[in-house]
Parts: sequence; structure tokens; C-alpha cells
Amino acid sequence: MFDTVRKHQQILQLVLMLFIVPSFVMFGISSYSEFLDKETDLVKINGKPITAQEVDSAAKRQAERVGGNVQIAQSLQFRQTILNELLQQRILGFAVDDLRLQVRKESLIKSLQNIPQIRALYKQDGSFDNMRFKQLLASNGLNEEQFYAGQAFDLKISQLVNSVARTEIANRKLSEIISTLYETERQVQVLSFDAKDYLSQVSPSPEDLQNFYNANTKLFESPEYVDVEYIVLKADPKEDAKVFSEKADQFANMTYDQSDSLKPAADKLKLSIQTQKGVTRSGASGVGKDHPLANPKVVKALFGDEAVKNKRNIEAVQTASGVIMSARVVTFYPAQTLPYKDVAAEVKRQVSQRMAEKLAVAAAAERFTALEKDPKSVAGFASPIWVSRNKPANLVGGALDKVMTLNPEKLPTVISVSNPGLGTMLYRVDQVRQPTSVDTKIHKAQAQQIQALAAQSEFAGFMAYWRDVAGVKVINPLKPMSSDSGS
Repeated sequence: MFDTVRKHQQILQLVLMLFIVPSFVMFGISSYSEFLDKETDLVKINGKPITAQEVDSAAKRQAERVGGNVQIAQSLQFRQTILNELLQQRILGFAVDDLRLQVRKESLIKSLQNIPQIRALYKQDGSFDNMRFKQLLASNGLNEEQFYAGQAFDLKISQLVNSVARTEIANRKLSEIISTLYETERQVQVLSFDAKDYLSQVSPSPEDLQNFYNANTKLFESPEYVDVEYIVLKADPKEDAKVFSEKADQFANMTYDQSDSLKPAADKLKLSIQTQKGVTRSGASGVGKDHPLANPKVVKALFGDEAVKNKRNIEAVQTASGVIMSARVVTFYPAQTLPYKDVAAEVKRQVSQRMAEKLAVAAAAERFTALEKDPKSVAGFASPIWVSRNKPANLVGGALDKVMTLNPEKLPTVISVSNPGLGTMLYRVDQVRQPTSVDTKIHKAQAQQIQALAAQSEFAGFMAYWRDVAGVKVINPLKPMSSDSGS
């Protein structure tokens, strides 16, 4: 359990961050009152729709903020993320209005002073440059009233979210019980029945080998692969971000509009056309994880029908910040079943392994039956070790769960745990004890993790409640745009 807790202890904070979107990023608040045609409605909150146009506009603005391009803003995955964020904002906005939350003037002033763009408007003498402030707002399509209203609205949402995050469901007794369960130790002995120990007892016949090969040809295929050529556009640190954005749009448009060749875009932007042979669905071999041809979206596109069958350029993909690429398939090599003679050794290895595993499983079952009649027998078992959920030694997954959930009143007990592909393990458990000392740091950490999960659950319930109260209704699914790459 606490493996999961440790992995997710910061989920709540990450989730909350999605909801706090300062107005100064220029999303604005005018969209809260926009209404368009019903056929474009995606979701309704309290009868007010979020439309496809709103999502597209917000996606474009967000892509521009992070230095992205049109293709990214048009992708279904990116737009779905934007829709989810807009929906969360609207639900929280509804809750703020319904609860009639207010913001003190002092809190609003303090919030504004935390915005870098606002702090930059203060002169050396401490006075505020009101003219530059108005110009900044005007350049982003806002007046002072809209800006202050947006900031107050966001501050209300922030306060609401933080109040839920601070909700404590403190239960020290519960934490102590769970910590005790996780530090309780059990004495375990292990007896392994490994397939490798039975390999010397098997000897597959030529017929066994041929029959296995015929029935499992998929196991002996050479993977499909492609030889490709590609071009990469990288941002020049000396150039303005806007210049790169313009080049990226030009790059994306040319590789898409003139999809039968990379040369026009390469010539226009002075890029070299590079080549790579033997790219499989796992990517290009021998390249770093940051290489454009190691990008999953690029690889997926290279094996799509447009690239393989129609030999078109794949749509431009941003593989890293300030890096955009496109590629095309030069030659496609389909998967092929390798001849038996080329894989005979591997066929024999796999058949032998399977036959040995059957012997190991059968021997384990026989020994287990005997131990059920005489669980005190320790012949063949390894030396005993003490394990707990906090200190599992080499026990993992199902084996640890089975060992730690045995009824302590029925010890000694032997359990059998299958290890697919390898054999079977027998575990003999005969004692239970509490540790002589308690690690207060672990107890404290576990209590905090329990609290984090409780707060996360509390926030999920909070959002579910307001979703129902706001009458959220899905009208139409978000659809791919005509130029979406199908991501």
C-alpha cells in the first residue's frame, strides 16, 4: 500500500496547480459569458456552454505562451487538456459565485504585487507607472476593470482550493494502526523450484521443436522497420522567440502543404536533410533519448498509413522546447517470419524452458501437498529471515501480500506462489513478532502520507459535489480538427 502512497503523495498539489491559472496569462474572463451555436457546445455548466471555438482559442493562446506552434494547438490531446482545465475552472467559478466568496482589498493588492509583470512597473522611487500598466493591459485586450475582476476571481478560486487542501482528517489512532501493520514482522523460509534447475532433465524432439515453431511464428519475426529522412528546426538562442515561432509555423505549413518532399522546407529554412536507417516501432537504435527519432509521436506517425503507404511527410512535431521536426519514409520493410534454420537455437531454448518449467511446477505441487500434511517440515528450505511490509527483503508483489495476510493463529503455514516463466516458490511462515524498536521518522512519514491521501480524497469529493450542483452536462465530444495528426 505505502509503495503506492509514496508514488502519489504529491498528486494533490499537482492537481491543485492545474486549477490556479492567473488572469495575467491573458486567458481573460470574457469567455465566461460567451455563447455560440448549440452544435459547437461541448459541455454545459449551470446551463452555460464551453464551446469548441473557446477550446480552440484557449489552446492557441496556451501554445503561444509556451513557444509552441499551430500543429500542437490543433492536436486532440492538447485541446482535450485545455477543455479539462476550462471545465475545472468553470466548476470552481460556479462554486465561488454560489458561496458568495469575497476578497479583501489587502489580499488583492498583495496578490498583484506577486506578479512579475506588475512588479516591473514600479519605478526606482517606488511610484507605480500607471501609463505603462494601462498600455500593457491594452496590448492584451483588457481594461483595468476586467483585469482587477479577473485577479479577484482567481484569488477567490485560489483561496477556495487552498481551504480544501488544508482540510485535515487527522486520525492518529488510524495512522498508528497502519504503521503497526507495516512494521509487523514474520519469519519466512523459502524453497524455490526453478525451471533452470530442471533443464538437464528435458530433451525436446525434432518434432517438438518444429511443432512449436509452426504454432508460434509470431515469436520468430523480424520486426518491420523503415529507412527515413528528416529535417530538424532548432531555435537560435540569439533570436527572438517570435522569430522562431514564425519559422516553426512556416516549417509546419511547408512540410504539410508540400508533403511529397522535405526539400522545399529544407531549402527555404536552410536545413540539412538527414537520414536514418532501420527505424523500428521502438525508435531508432543507437540514438539518445532526446533525439527526434526517439520521440514516440514521431515514431508512431512514421508507421502510419500516410507515411508508409502514401510516402507523405509526417506533420511537424515539437520534440523538445525550441525543437521541431518532420520526416518521411524512404523505404518500408515489412515484418517477416525468419526461416526455421535461422532460429533453431532460440526455438530449442524456448521449448526446453517451457518443458523444464512444467517439471518445476509439478515438483512444487507434489512437495506442497506433502507440506500441507506436515507444515513443520523444513527440509530443503533456506535459512529463515524476518520480513515486514516496511522491510520486505526480496519478497515483492503477490508473494509479500500472501505472506503478510496469513492468519497468525494458523502458523506454521506453507503457501505456494507461481512465478510464470520461471517456476514456483514455496514460502513457510511460522512466527510473527513486533519489532523491538520503532522508527519514529517512518511513523511520521506514513502519517503524513495517510493525511495526503485523505486530503486528495476530500478534494475529489469536493469537485464531484460541485460538478453535480453545477449540473455539468456533456453535450458533444471534442473532435479532431481537420489538420489534427490523430494524436
